[in-house]
Amino acid sequence: MRHQPRPDNAVFGEAWERLFEPAVAHRGLWTPDGAPENSLAAFQAACAGGYGIELDVQLSADGEAVVFHDSRLERMTGQEGRISDHSAADLGHMRLAGTDEAIPTLAEALVEVGHRGLVHIELKTPFGEVGPLEKRVSEILLDHNGPTCVIGFNPYSHAWFADHHPQILRGLDSYRWNDDGAMKLAPEQRKAFAALEHVTLARPHFLALGLDMLPSPRADVLREKGMPVVAWTVRSPDDWARVADHCDNMIFEGFAA
Repeated sequence: MRHQPRPDNAVFGEAWERLFEPAVAHRGLWTPDGAPENSLAAFQAACAGGYGIELDVQLSADGEAVVFHDSRLERMTGQEGRISDHSAADLGHMRLAGTDEAIPTLAEALVEVGHRGLVHIELKTPFGEVGPLEKRVSEILLDHNGPTCVIGFNPYSHAWFADHHPQILRGLDSYRWNDDGAMKLAPEQRKAFAALEHVTLARPHFLALGLDMLPSPRADVLREKGMPVVAWTVRSPDDWARVADHCDNMIFEGFAA
């Protein structure tokens, strides 16, 4: 890993410095038989381990930013329906993976973390849409003074932050765009995203790239010009050893980074 200088990095202060180290715990430091993913307990464990945190946010029915990965509730709560069908208060009464941990709001998660780690906030905005989730997240971030950044796959979401809140550090997620979820996009669009052609639209400060597209010659060029690269999701030391020379940090799970 190396520190990439950037002319405007002073604007981001602590967030920029922590982008490079320590490693970032994917959905917090969770385990199948312990703290569940995207829970306050997982974030507390990540902080105790000295790691940064990656988490996912989406909107509740009443417009609150809540921390949850899936669009549907079944896998993590055993409840039926979608996150967007329930109020934040109702979601707060649900329990994660049979534990006592509730679905937290983003504000609650940031209070839990404070200044102890950089929080990578992945916005689950549907592709091509932008507005309500970005606005609510920006309101919360402007009220919080700990180190944070926003990440996500939707380049229009990044462009919104670039236009409205350029002082918020942002990282563009990408991967090979060859899975079932990407098939709804036009073939030329998938090809452009896999080649990182949407960087121009998104205007990110760093890239968060899936292991399936690393090493990436295009990302290497951007990195040489001062754009850091964070790898996800790294699940073993061997995974990291394969791409470490092309990256500046990693988002990991399942082992002690």
